[in-house]
Amino acid sequence: MAENPAVPGFEPTNAEFEASATALSALTTSAEHHGQDPKSALHRPSSHDSSHTWLSKILPSSTLEAMETRFHMGNYVVIDRNTGEKEFEPMSIYVRVGMHLLFYGSQQEKILQWKETENILKAQSIKMGEEYDAPESKAHIESFIDSFDLRPTLPEYVEPDPSKYPNFNAFFAREIRADARPIADPSDARVISSPADCRLTGFPTIDLATRYWIKGFGFTVAKLLGDDKALAQTFEGGSIVIARLAPQDYHRWHAPTDGTVLSVKDVDGTYYTVNPQAINQPGTLDVFCENRRSVMTVQNQHTQFAIVAIGAMLVGSIKYVNGVENSGTEISRGQCLGAFYYGGSTVVVLYPRGMAVLDDDIVRNSTGELPCETLVKVGEKVGTLTV
Repeated sequence: MAENPAVPGFEPTNAEFEASATALSALTTSAEHHGQDPKSALHRPSSHDSSHTWLSKILPSSTLEAMETRFHMGNYVVIDRNTGEKEFEPMSIYVRVGMHLLFYGSQQEKILQWKETENILKAQSIKMGEEYDAPESKAHIESFIDSFDLRPTLPEYVEPDPSKYPNFNAFFAREIRADARPIADPSDARVISSPADCRLTGFPTIDLATRYWIKGFGFTVAKLLGDDKALAQTFEGGSIVIARLAPQDYHRWHAPTDGTVLSVKDVDGTYYTVNPQAINQPGTLDVFCENRRSVMTVQNQHTQFAIVAIGAMLVGSIKYVNGVENSGTEISRGQCLGAFYYGGSTVVVLYPRGMAVLDDDIVRNSTGELPCETLVKVGEKVGTLTV
């Protein structure tokens, strides 16, 4: 039996695969208890003793030991761009289970197990979307706010009163006030802004991105863009920005620079986790090219760029706002383009060769000896247009 490169020396059985699927189902079912602290269920840190105890009741010991040895418990993020200060963010237990399922889904030679993995992730993501669309899910809002210490941020939103949201998903995709995220240097049309409140990496070339960050097999720009080889040629030798939104983040994405929408193409896919452990893990599928996503191409004054909104594990939907998806729509830097509903998600921006120079600290953090993400907010400067 072939050894899976994701975990050398370890070959999963069907029973272990079924155990991982059972674990995910148990976690999403636990979220039906709306008043509970999210960090006691879906978002419980995987490094917590109770997480290991809970997983050990469901996963065979061989599976748990092999995966805990191979995958880390979280990620470091630069939280202060001036000082370089870093903070450790623990991986949630649902992401840990998602890593198990990514491992199984990466075994594409086992067609049945691969398809079963995709079906499980899709079913559980739809389940969470329906659960959090229900009026009863309002009860989850207050516990989510307290668990992630979001109360100080409420005045930033168009609707600051949590009780006014009809369900949890409406709160999750809440709209922010424009003055709460002013764009950097608004008079300078050359500035490139962050597309989201996110953990961001940026690379001067896509080749560097695949060397330092995107290590799963199967990644190509053409595949990311929905198998559009002609469009992919536009970005040959170009730069890439990857903005990862954690569940506690403001979950809308914005235009990084001005332009005119040329087209939007929705690409069907699955719902793997987009945690850095999934992106950085050699031998697993490249989740950016496997997950459900929407590709917007935009023309600026001289050339075009692409904004790819990528769903992730337990993300119910990706929705554009105010008709921005219509061809010919003029968009401006900092303008809201769309919203993700429950779960983590990612926005990837592709620039052609010579169009953009990314800020030094972003590139340095992304390509260092231990590459890591940088915490940034919508509108914050992350680069400069050169054309």
